[in-house]
Amino acid sequence: MSRILALILITASVGACANTGLRDLRSNTRGPDEFIIEPKAPLQTPDDLTSLPAPTPGQGNLTDNDPLSDVVVALGGRPSNATGVPATDGALVTAASRFGVTPNIRQSLAEEDADFRRRQSRFTQYRLFREDRYLQAYRRQALDASDVAERWRRAGARTPSYPPN
Repeated sequence: MSRILALILITASVGACANTGLRDLRSNTRGPDEFIIEPKAPLQTPDDLTSLPAPTPGQGNLTDNDPLSDVVVALGGRPSNATGVPATDGALVTAASRFGVTPNIRQSLAEEDADFRRRQSRFTQYRLFREDRYLQAYRRQALDASDVAERWRRAGARTPSYPPN
């Protein structure tokens, strides 16, 4: 009997050592997943059905979402089909890149973040209960909004979008 109990205890202990990383995004509920539903634009009937272009597999259509254009329109701009930086944003790009631009910043940040997550999740596989470790790993990099606003206020900066004291 004690051998069976020891075998069950060892199996349970080893089974609890699964390394799920920092993010465990499984749902605890039996309800629907609200992120599966993607709203589409309303369907439209063209004026002339004979002038429709031939379908191209893998290409978008009028009902597909375009988040970048939607944001530009929501902020009062005009969406652009051109790639690159529009001429109207040239001054903004110049001001943002005045201290230099790292050409491979995305790849560099991805590698640094992967290394950081690997170091932070070193002992995450040893947990008795399943938990999301993402916020615990990044808590030193999180900003406290009220603390930052107070620091800016003490420095004399205007913070009009932040609630008053």
